[in-house]
Amino acid sequence: MKRPRVATAWLDTAHVMTGLPVAFVLAALTLASAVAPPVLRRSVPWFTLVQRSRFEAFLGVRIPPVAPARTLRTSSLWRQIAYHLLSPLVSMLAVFLVASAWGAALVGVTAFLPPLLQPPPLVFLFDLRNPNVVTAYIMAGAVLLLVAPLLARGMALLDLSVARALLGPSRHDLGRRIETLTESRAGVIDAADAERRRIERDLHDGAQQRLVSLAMNLGLARATLTDLPDPAREAIEHAHEEAKQALKELRDFVRGLHPAVLNDQGLDAALSGVAARTPIPVRLRVDIDRRATPTIEAVAFFIVSEALTNIAKHAAATKAEVRVRRERDRLHVLVHDDGCGGARLDGGTGLRGLAQRIDAVDGTLRLSSPLGGPTTIEVDLPCA
Repeated sequence: MKRPRVATAWLDTAHVMTGLPVAFVLAALTLASAVAPPVLRRSVPWFTLVQRSRFEAFLGVRIPPVAPARTLRTSSLWRQIAYHLLSPLVSMLAVFLVASAWGAALVGVTAFLPPLLQPPPLVFLFDLRNPNVVTAYIMAGAVLLLVAPLLARGMALLDLSVARALLGPSRHDLGRRIETLTESRAGVIDAADAERRRIERDLHDGAQQRLVSLAMNLGLARATLTDLPDPAREAIEHAHEEAKQALKELRDFVRGLHPAVLNDQGLDAALSGVAARTPIPVRLRVDIDRRATPTIEAVAFFIVSEALTNIAKHAAATKAEVRVRRERDRLHVLVHDDGCGGARLDGGTGLRGLAQRIDAVDGTLRLSSPLGGPTTIEVDLPCA
């Protein structure tokens, strides 16, 4: 929640003013701990915790912690020591400027107002009984009253920038953490894709084969047992139709998980099957000189499959076009239809699911769908 300006100015000033005594005490403790390196290594993180709590309390900013230093050679430890020794200088400058601005504003606005100056007059270079002089002082104080909050905010941000640079993770640490998170995310995505393929194989080799056998047996019974009573014959016919419908739904589900043809023959063959099953004419063009990773192929297949499903259900289109091509390390997917348009990324779960899958592999999605059509979906995926 955004704080009122008055509260922000007050908290910025409080941050600056409390920073000076805290900085001097922690700097003195840091220097005192330097005589015993083990004590220094253990005490500096506690000093840093105090400073981080000050930034969070007054400025509402949380500085990310760093890993504990195991030796005195750890760079993060020396950056923290540098902050605790530099902080008094920054705090002295900040306190001098902010206190001077607030003090001068207070004096200029209030100190020279009548009737405070009664005879004998205050001896000063300027005649403080002159209304013009008093007005000038008041105007200067009013200006400083406006400048003081900005100065307090600037000094607080200066202190914050120094603290972020020295108390928080370094660029090297952040880069290494980003690399670790990227690798972890890639591993999760690959594991999820591998799990989908495993489920597809299990359903294809297990439940699907059992349903095929059941449907065949019911069909055989339906064709041969013609002398049964009508209720029994109708029950067999109904069971046969239900078995065939369940088999169809299971095949569609398995195909949506991860079609086996995608692993065996690649994206071209898998998309050809999707285009053939779409109830409207689909022009498909796939230009891939070498295959992408299984995860990227699965994402591209899902994009085209979901897009064609949405076109068939909602677009009232008469034709569609799908183009897939690879250029170096990028895979470009385009799906176009001549339907009624009006598609939005926040309009339903289908396109939102597309966007989430594309974001998961650092891809980009562009959607053009004005009312009245046409609709064009362009996706760019990394092949690595």
